[in-house]
Amino acid sequence: MLTHNSMMNLLFTITLAIILAGALPKNVMGQGVSVPDLVTPAFFNGIINQAPAGCAGKNFYSRDAFLKALNSYPQFGKLGSADDSKREVAAFFAHTTHETGYFCYKQEQNVPANENYCDKNFPAYPCTPGKRYFGRGPLQLTWNYNYGAAGKSIGFNGLNNPEIVATDPVISFKTALWYWMQNVRPSVTQGFGATIKAINGAVECNGKEPAKVKARIDLYTKYCGQFGVSPGGNLQC
Repeated sequence: MLTHNSMMNLLFTITLAIILAGALPKNVMGQGVSVPDLVTPAFFNGIINQAPAGCAGKNFYSRDAFLKALNSYPQFGKLGSADDSKREVAAFFAHTTHETGYFCYKQEQNVPANENYCDKNFPAYPCTPGKRYFGRGPLQLTWNYNYGAAGKSIGFNGLNNPEIVATDPVISFKTALWYWMQNVRPSVTQGFGATIKAINGAVECNGKEPAKVKARIDLYTKYCGQFGVSPGGNLQC
């Protein structure tokens, strides 16, 4: 049984903890940011409205579909530091903007007829005859092993029905968030350049495609400005 003095000490400790918790900034407490508050209708429409009127993505991608997909990935935009979290969201939309031409394209353009993006070195994800695993969705999900793994995680048949990534906008955004959380997010705090490496480093980095790298960086710094956060260092790859 607690004595009177022990009880008073316990109450003092609890009260002090509450006061200190309230005094700590949210970024110290690891609460991240509210992604819907950042990705406002004005922000999303400011991107997609730059796509030409005839784009297939104009009637496909939407803020509502993104927010529905976001429900499955509550840790997105919750890196701990509010600034780091804002940079994560800015980086995600910089890459999706670049990959889709301001949300113009639902799928990769000008894919050679004989290119199926089937890598037989992944027996766990065997290619379905007649199916093609070219880029689809906001981050242009590509290759059978990505379609298979994404489908398994999200809950669709990625190997037999890869087309759904370009026909269901919520699943489409889910594949982008899935790929981001699996393959890109670990590098976010290393700087934007590290996220370029994680997405398309073999093709664009080390001076291979400087114009494309610059385009990604320009979008990222623009979105950071809209979110009121510095872009940080290590922008190049």
